[in-house]
Amino acid sequence: MSTPLLSDFPELAHLSREDLEDLLVDPAYFQAIFHSLNHVKSLYQAQAELGSANESIAQNNLALQESLYTLRGETKAAFDEAKALEARWKDVEREQREVYQRFSPQFLLMRLKHATTAQDELSEARASQFVQGSSADPPVAGSNGKDIDDFVKEFKELRRIYHKRVMWGDRWAAGQVVWRDD
Repeated sequence: MSTPLLSDFPELAHLSREDLEDLLVDPAYFQAIFHSLNHVKSLYQAQAELGSANESIAQNNLALQESLYTLRGETKAAFDEAKALEARWKDVEREQREVYQRFSPQFLLMRLKHATTAQDELSEARASQFVQGSSADPPVAGSNGKDIDDFVKEFKELRRIYHKRVMWGDRWAAGQVVWRDD
C-alpha cells in the first residue's frame, strides 16, 4: 500500500490501518507518534538550539545593559555640554566682536578726532582762564612773571599734544596710517 501519507512520512509505514485510525481518534496516541517522528524531532532540536542561542544573546545583552546605560548617560552629558558650549560660543563671539570693535580703524579714528577736539577745547579754555585771571587780579611784583612762565609751559604742552593729534589725523586722511590685523 503506497499512499501519499506513507511516502511523505515513511516512519508511519510500520503502523497498521487500525493504528492509523487510532491516531485520528486518540489525541494522546497521536501526540506520542507525532513526537517520535524524525521531522518533528529535528524541528524541536532546531527550536531548542534557537532558544538556547536567543537565551545566550539575551544574557549577553543583559551583561552589557549596565555599561550601555552608563555610556548612554555619558553621551547625553557630553551632548548637553556640547550644546551649552555652543551657546556659550555665540556669546563669546559677540563679546569678541564688541571688544574688537573698540580697536577697529574707524573707531580709533573717531576717538582720535574726539580727543583732538577735546585737546583744542582744553587748551583754549586754559588760555581764556589765564587771560581772565590776569585781567581780574592786580599785578603783584615778581609773581606775575612766574605765573606767565607756568602758563606758557602748560599751554605749550597742551598745544603740542593737540598738534600731534592733528598731524596723526592728517596722516590718516592721507592714507599714511596702516593698521595690521596681527
